[in-house]
Amino acid sequence: METILNKYSRKLTENEDQPGSRAMLHAIGLDERTIKLPQIGVASAGYAGNPCNMHLNELAEITASSLNSIDLNGLTFNTIGVSDAISMGTAGMNFSLPSRDLIADCIETVMGGQWYDGLITVMGCDKNMPGAAIAMGRLNRPSLMIYGGSIHSGRHKGEKINVLSTFEAYGAKVAGMIDQAELSEIIRSACPGAGSCGGMYTANTMSSSIEALGLSLPFSSSNPAISKEKRQECVDAAQAMKNLLLLDLKPRDIVTNKSLENALTVVMALGGSTNAVLHYLAIAKAYGLDLSLDDFQYISDHTPLIADLKPSGKYLMEDVHDSGGTPAILKILLEEGLLHGECMTVTGKSLRENLENIAPWNNELGILYPVKKPIKSSGHLQILYGNLAPQGSVAKITGKEGDFFTGKAKVFDNEDDTVAAVKKGDIYKGDIIVIRYVGPKGGPGMPEMLKVTAAIMGAGLGKEVALITDGRFSGGTHGFVVGHIVPEAFEGGPIALLQNGDNITIDITNHLIMLDIEDEELKRRKTNWIKPDVKVDYGILYKYSQLVSSASSGCITDARIQQAIK
Repeated sequence: METILNKYSRKLTENEDQPGSRAMLHAIGLDERTIKLPQIGVASAGYAGNPCNMHLNELAEITASSLNSIDLNGLTFNTIGVSDAISMGTAGMNFSLPSRDLIADCIETVMGGQWYDGLITVMGCDKNMPGAAIAMGRLNRPSLMIYGGSIHSGRHKGEKINVLSTFEAYGAKVAGMIDQAELSEIIRSACPGAGSCGGMYTANTMSSSIEALGLSLPFSSSNPAISKEKRQECVDAAQAMKNLLLLDLKPRDIVTNKSLENALTVVMALGGSTNAVLHYLAIAKAYGLDLSLDDFQYISDHTPLIADLKPSGKYLMEDVHDSGGTPAILKILLEEGLLHGECMTVTGKSLRENLENIAPWNNELGILYPVKKPIKSSGHLQILYGNLAPQGSVAKITGKEGDFFTGKAKVFDNEDDTVAAVKKGDIYKGDIIVIRYVGPKGGPGMPEMLKVTAAIMGAGLGKEVALITDGRFSGGTHGFVVGHIVPEAFEGGPIALLQNGDNITIDITNHLIMLDIEDEELKRRKTNWIKPDVKVDYGILYKYSQLVSSASSGCITDARIQQAIK
């Protein structure tokens, strides 16, 4: 029996009672033959104001043209984006995490309203990829993702630099270690053109793990933004989409509990961003799958950290590309028994089949450590509980920070005051910096704390202090940091009750984050606590604060799923 390829669009194009639909489609250039061909939405997160996204519309046009050449109607449309690096350290960062769900909503809206038969997403900055993956799960129509690719590195004094270098250089300038002229030179040189931030930050964490998940073609995550390989990938994606239609292979056939384990294994092996925790909790729910914080800990316990990649390491994604690409890393992990090779992918083949003819990894640069002699024997992401985080928190510990920190709390209710304290020299060895009221509801929007962590690193305090927050961290963050503390301060969580000078213990080995006071004192403080007013009482941030779930459930905004969680 022949597979119907225009399963959805035929609702409009082959129904006599839809004359208006057909008239509108003739207006965009479809004739009597092409109107009956499958319609493929090509969703681009392209916009001019961000190097991560500035080239995506061009890639989307290549993709659409390639679809048209093989009797599929490639129909481009756009979704939104927020540049984390541009908005970092400002109130603009509050819009970053909400953009993930808005991206998913935009894609679902166009695909559903237009009755498109398949979806190709062309994504760049951090929240683009998880937003697209969530939309694919909701729609469950043949889909794949093209990652826009990484930026090339800049150069300063013969060394590779990137956008994170500018934040740390600022901290160094504040500490008197470099002057304004050198800081300005680093800023001018860090980002030479199009592409997402080049380290194993959130964009590359999500693209690499989504490739392992099976939703993008091999090499998608490591092909540079400005490369012939990336343009060829757009051509190949068209043929892959036709194959998905012929096979009727849909995202929920690909994303399973085992493929989720593959994705999380890659996050741990490569030293990926803490944001992956938020995003994969939300992605799993969009596919009707169960995933919890404890699952992340299980994967972390069983996955060695093997990649010497920024932010805590030395190398960038362009170096991964030059050494063999992401598939060569996946092949190593598969051969070591760390991946489920039988999982299906958007090629219509299993992960194992995709990797059979991949050239071996070239470790001349020394990016990868042997699985048996890793950088760290377990993953860098650790889930902590305790009287400071009864419902969980996420620590990023690569092994360079140690596994234990105890110190006195220095409490701030926003990031700006914290950065000011670093500038003034008011942060000292042994301090545990607390930044609260920056969670998903309290932020609102759970902004990232890269500005302050980079200032700490630049000031030479990276190994001397710890930082805990109910907010989150950039993928560029490193140091002794714990985020995603739940319940958040705005909800009256214990972090709201902290006072300057309180003793806090962070014990990674035993997965504990504890406030060292008596329970009765904690109860007394809770009785006296007054819930603050919302910081924003209108617009999307207010709406987000009313809808969003906790960080431990992925900061989702789907009311039906939230009800199921409760």
